[in-house]
Amino acid sequence: MPRRRVRFGIIGAGLMGREFAVASARWPALLDLDVAPEIVAVCDVDPAAFAWYRERFPSVALYTHDYRELLASDEVEAVYCAIPHNLHAQVYVDAIEAGKHLLGEKPFGIDLPAYERIMRAVRAHPEVLVRVSSEFPFYPGAQRIVQAVQQGRLGRIIEVRAGFLHSSDLDPNKPINWKRRADTNGEYGCMGDLGMHVVHLPARFGWLPKNVRALLSNIVPERPDQQGRMVPCDTWDNAILATEVEAEDQSFPMILETKRISPGETNTWYLEVMGTERSLAFSTKRPRTLRFLEYRPGGEQAWQSLDLGHESVYRTVTGGIFEFGFPDAILQMWAAFLDELAHGEEMIGGFRCATPQEAGVSHSLFTAALESHRTSAVVPVGAGG
Repeated sequence: MPRRRVRFGIIGAGLMGREFAVASARWPALLDLDVAPEIVAVCDVDPAAFAWYRERFPSVALYTHDYRELLASDEVEAVYCAIPHNLHAQVYVDAIEAGKHLLGEKPFGIDLPAYERIMRAVRAHPEVLVRVSSEFPFYPGAQRIVQAVQQGRLGRIIEVRAGFLHSSDLDPNKPINWKRRADTNGEYGCMGDLGMHVVHLPARFGWLPKNVRALLSNIVPERPDQQGRMVPCDTWDNAILATEVEAEDQSFPMILETKRISPGETNTWYLEVMGTERSLAFSTKRPRTLRFLEYRPGGEQAWQSLDLGHESVYRTVTGGIFEFGFPDAILQMWAAFLDELAHGEEMIGGFRCATPQEAGVSHSLFTAALESHRTSAVVPVGAGG
């Protein structure tokens, strides 16, 4: 079908910038959308990052080390920003004020004041679509949980658990990078790096933490720099957040964890919702499997497993018997962003990317978590967004 082209600039040409570029190249796999991205500009402070794009994306006409030059280009309609957290506030605000639609990486500001600065720009420019990158809820198993919650099929909620787990930081000889420094990653540590992925769906469901008791761990306090000298690694490696949720007429515990040092894990996102009538559990460790338990009073209690195949919010050419993976989740997230940009409230898919207001829930939670850890106390969580 004829497709409207939306001209994109990428600010931050590293790992996630390349993932977006590859998703744009896979766009023909989507069957129903009448809008598509075109990469026309790339910005990065490292000139070596441009070579990969030059070899693969002839549509790129502008390469620059200054993001302001990219934002000043009339050829750029929208931007994807994948940059260190300490740069979010300035770059995101400049992009919004330049009238560029924005998909920005989490945590959407290095801290709560930075987030609030971005939100002032968001509110001042309602004509600009601003969303937050969070791809894991687009997995089929996650979408099945979304459907169950929306349909009210859980009964009374007993407990919710969600997390995002890495393991590569278990190696103490892994060189330090910007994500392991508080001045660039922020005091949130692993919460800022990983936590929006964990908070996204609970926030979407209206499951807002009332309070939090946080346990934060700095397990490897020093790492080698690029010259092999040991330097402080002053961010939290692991976080366990015990929260209490009040939603409608229910109150229940919600346990959230973000860990960079979780032995044996590579990139595991999971969500478990336990209810009196229906419980569901999904993990990217087993990406095609949804676990569920249906219960009626007096009946048996038995967990079952269902293989989902390649279910997706947006139909693709991929056969339903095949397994869904991370590149598919990225493609689906970008499809949602372009769908909303083109159609607004009349979206074809109906499941939006994470919103700035949902990012606000994470900022309020993480700010309270820092205070909870400092004081060894349960701390109230402020309203986000």
